Amino acid sequence: MRYPCFSSLLDSVVYRVGLLAALRSRKLNGQRIGVMITASHNPPDDNGVKLVDPMGSWETYATILANAPSDQALLEAYDKLTSDLNIKTDVKARVVFARDTRASGPRLVSALLAALEASGTEYTDYKLLTTPQLHYITRCLNTKDTPYEYGEPTEKGYYQKIAAAFKAATGTRKFNGPVTVDCANGVGGPKLRELIKYLPPASEGGLEIKVVNDNVVEPERLNHLCGADFVKTNQRLPPSSHAAPLARCASLDGDADRLMYYFNDSDSSFHLLDGDRIATLAALFIGDLARNAGLGEKIKVGVVQTAYANGASTSYITQDLKLPVVCTPTGVKHLHHAATRFDVGVYFEANGHGTVVFSELALKRISKYDPQSPAQASALDALRALTALINQTVGDALSDLLLVEIILAHKAWGPKEWHLTYTDLPNRLGRIEVADRNIFKTTDAERKLESPPGVQAQIDALVGKYKNGRSFARASGTEDAMRVYAEAATKGEADDLAAKVADVIKRAGI
Repeated sequence: MRYPCFSSLLDSVVYRVGLLAALRSRKLNGQRIGVMITASHNPPDDNGVKLVDPMGSWETYATILANAPSDQALLEAYDKLTSDLNIKTDVKARVVFARDTRASGPRLVSALLAALEASGTEYTDYKLLTTPQLHYITRCLNTKDTPYEYGEPTEKGYYQKIAAAFKAATGTRKFNGPVTVDCANGVGGPKLRELIKYLPPASEGGLEIKVVNDNVVEPERLNHLCGADFVKTNQRLPPSSHAAPLARCASLDGDADRLMYYFNDSDSSFHLLDGDRIATLAALFIGDLARNAGLGEKIKVGVVQTAYANGASTSYITQDLKLPVVCTPTGVKHLHHAATRFDVGVYFEANGHGTVVFSELALKRISKYDPQSPAQASALDALRALTALINQTVGDALSDLLLVEIILAHKAWGPKEWHLTYTDLPNRLGRIEVADRNIFKTTDAERKLESPPGVQAQIDALVGKYKNGRSFARASGTEDAMRVYAEAATKGEADDLAAKVADVIKRAGI
């Protein structure tokens, strides 16, 4: 769950999220619930709060508490939820929390602490962390001393686990030059520098990581002319990046749970390697490793996408990689859940947020399998290392960065070879203001409109006139507006299709 907005409006929201976290922990018999204070890629004056829950989400109950109009109403809502959900008040609630580098973070922590103390909750403040690091620690705490123990529940444990797996997965492969990482002037900067201390140095054949935009001393620099969202929106390098042509470049977002790769070609043309590209690269590599290890028939690899995934990436996965694709509604909770249905589920949104999830059965087979040749043993060693390198709790820009670098080293590819795996269809994403977004209802993983009646038929008729045409419209989650996406064989056709579908939506939404 996320609640991003202007930071001065958030104190009461953070307090209420603290109460919700306490309720959730008691409902789960004292398991740790994480609370992350961050607004990710939003401007520095914004802030938000994310709930790290080991078993799902309570959005309906969160809305009840968030919308309580007074202190008395909040108390009554809290007591009613306690009763309705059969929550045992004698169970000790446990919450762990952290924040990013925004100036408003300490003030919002105070609001959170007030809620935790009022609800009698045991808590641990992990200070400054990336969102994925808090997810990692929460999982480690909740699985400690169980058969599913995930790792050492500390920031140091996070670095040690990833670094050891990275070294094992790299093997004897060599890295072709450095990767320049733009850290959005956010918390990912100091955390990446700390991770680098645990990695083999470039002088000993390790990966050279050039860190840029890691100024956390001036909070107003956060996400300013840098970061994953800037790169995706503006389709160009951050002004502070001075990477050479064909050099690998990557950008994190403000809380380091999104990753974008990109490069400038030899003619200075910009090429984005977004979440779709990372997903296809990971699926290609993991599928190859499974087959080469002799597990191709025993482990089913699948990819999860949303409607925003470029149609060319979907065709590449199904036709070239011969892997199944499932489409879900937008939102990590939908993608992550769908990914768990595969033995190995790869999911990334186009915005660069995603990870790879290994089922318990897959982990057992990978761990227990006896290779029949040196080649199988080599592939199996790499596959085992990936299960530890990848942060399976949530999309993690630092973990994903090392995953991409390992794959490129194994395949001896640069960014251009990666980019040439398929050609994106030209596309256009637009925003249309409407009187009431709630009249627009979607089906088929948000790819079709079921209401207002007749609108989808008009869109289908338009799409049929364009080669490789595809278009859909879905309501914004925060404002009375519709998002219209269109793609076609040429840029002109994609723009034209988007404009005509937008006109249909505009007329339907009057």
